[in-house]
Amino acid sequence: MSRADWVIVDTAFDRQMAYADHLLATKRDKVLMVDDSAHEGERELLEHLLAAVALIDGYDVGVNEVIRPDGVGVFIDLENPMFTARSLVQQDLCVMQRRGNEHVLTAGAMCFPASWTLSEKFMRPMTAIHDPVEDYGSDLARRVERMFAMMRPEQDMWRANWLVYSDPHLHQPRRGGEGRPHDPLSEQWMRVERQSFCKLPKSEAVVFGIHSIVVPFDRLTRDERVSLRAVLAGG
Repeated sequence: MSRADWVIVDTAFDRQMAYADHLLATKRDKVLMVDDSAHEGERELLEHLLAAVALIDGYDVGVNEVIRPDGVGVFIDLENPMFTARSLVQQDLCVMQRRGNEHVLTAGAMCFPASWTLSEKFMRPMTAIHDPVEDYGSDLARRVERMFAMMRPEQDMWRANWLVYSDPHLHQPRRGGEGRPHDPLSEQWMRVERQSFCKLPKSEAVVFGIHSIVVPFDRLTRDERVSLRAVLAGG
């Protein structure tokens, strides 16, 4: 199965990967969590990811090592698939597996959380993960679960999400109840997330990927700025 469009390499690749490497080295217990029950899913994720990057210009996939587009070599550590997977690509990665009636977050490599923490979401079902999200009620939760159940391995999906921040830092963990600082006068950065979803054929785990892009307001077009002001103003 080809997933050549699963991985994006953009102009921020070198800087984002250097930052992710630093976080994985210095905050590994905070940004990487894997339950024993996720081993099959994380190994299958790495298998598919290696096949995907092999199709992308700039990657050189060998037997034991992958050279990234920034020239950094990544050892293919089959004993630590989530660590290896996150070391290869810009996007954060989460593995969701069915437990009873809901999918549970059983593995995550989250270097760039947007105002949440992996430790609070780890091994929790979708409804609990989205407790702080307005409008994520039982009806929407059922629809998301139905979507996960009906997903087919050959049909990946993606959606976009955006947030406004006062600084461009990608690593912004916050605990539940800890509000994100909100100062409209200083919010000068648009944070856009390309959120991808795919189902792995063997483990039937759902992989949630988050590719983050941060853009300063002054890089937006006039129409984009007008639209943004209208949304922020509630218009």
